[in-house]
Amino acid sequence: MKSHFPAALAALLACAIAPAFAQEPDGLKLPRGFHAQVVAESLPNLRHLAVRDNNTIYASTRAAVRGATANPGILALHLDANHKVDKTDHFSEVSGGTGIRIQGNTLYGSTVTDVYRIALKPGESVPSATPEVVVSGMPGAAFNNRMVVLDGKGNLFVSVGGTGNICTAPAGRGAKPKGLHPCPGVTDRGGVWKFSASKLNQKFPADGVQVATGLRDSDAMDFRAGDGLYLYMHDRSATHETWPDLVSEQDEENLSEEFHRIAGKDVVNMGWPYTYWDGAKKIRLMAPEYGGNGKVSPPAGIYADPIVTFPTSHSAPLGLVFYNGRQFPASYRGGAFVARHGGNGPERPEGRSGFDVMFIPFTGNGKPGTPVTFADGFAGPTPASKIVAKATYRPVGVAVGPDGSLYVSESNKGRIWRIYYDGKP
Repeated sequence: MKSHFPAALAALLACAIAPAFAQEPDGLKLPRGFHAQVVAESLPNLRHLAVRDNNTIYASTRAAVRGATANPGILALHLDANHKVDKTDHFSEVSGGTGIRIQGNTLYGSTVTDVYRIALKPGESVPSATPEVVVSGMPGAAFNNRMVVLDGKGNLFVSVGGTGNICTAPAGRGAKPKGLHPCPGVTDRGGVWKFSASKLNQKFPADGVQVATGLRDSDAMDFRAGDGLYLYMHDRSATHETWPDLVSEQDEENLSEEFHRIAGKDVVNMGWPYTYWDGAKKIRLMAPEYGGNGKVSPPAGIYADPIVTFPTSHSAPLGLVFYNGRQFPASYRGGAFVARHGGNGPERPEGRSGFDVMFIPFTGNGKPGTPVTFADGFAGPTPASKIVAKATYRPVGVAVGPDGSLYVSESNKGRIWRIYYDGKP
């Protein structure tokens, strides 16, 4: 599916949200009229955020899958009147899957294998209720992101990544890997499942309904009100390194992270591991391990086209939230903020992709426009700072507060910012 965003509206948005290089905390660069403040810092293993109200933020952690001796569980961050954290508490053993959401008076969080819900009682920052299992039995190996999304209609969506970068049989010394067909990495994983948000002790995958397949991995998923479920899929890596005669360095840069809409009765197939999307040619191509040579496309009608791609690849989109607040200008409403963790690779003067927060505008009839940079400067003062080994901060999560502010978390130093709009330069 391809979209045609009106040129006049795109130009208007470009002017409205063009970065103005004002001095902000940590050297962040924001559009004119926007400002940032540091909310929290030094939160180890910090990942995603769920904002309960003006006084409490809950944050997921990643320690359980990084060999840490202590499991910090979920963080409860209490905010003072100036939007700064004045108290941090750790509770539960729910960590590692990084998914975290709030719906009504219930907090949902994931481990690698399970999804839990925790009742939120009035006046309690740290829940006294015992976590209850909503879904159990997800695979505990390979890609471990388990994002959770609620649609407000009683449904819970969970993403489960595939088994690795590619899906191949063991190859002998000097031999090129050959793809497995069918790939076991998309059997009972490598997709998105829908469960009941209110029913306990559901088993994965038997009690769910699969709504997407062909997913390599995703850590960025959200539901757009009145529309549908959206996610960003991480693209494959090391394709040029493995097949330099078939895939050039530039071809590798054009391997797109794919933004998909998941809605309707049919299961959306995003193409992993058999195919990939070339963002420059704007076509889906067969992967080299399945007979691809950089020119051959799969048969039509099997795989979905992404609705949006970033100009460059390997930027690691790890957070996605649709803006439903009223504080920001109207051009932001209904659009998507995407936190890009930043790509790895050799040093180069222009840096690597990501290390920023992008914004994808949507028209009133639900068509996405061209992504633009919303917040930059996280990695450091120069483009060359945009490399994993040098970056000061790496954005990972985004959430919208009840007052319409945007909260951004990062994983290097455990920092959280609140970005707000007052229209003042």
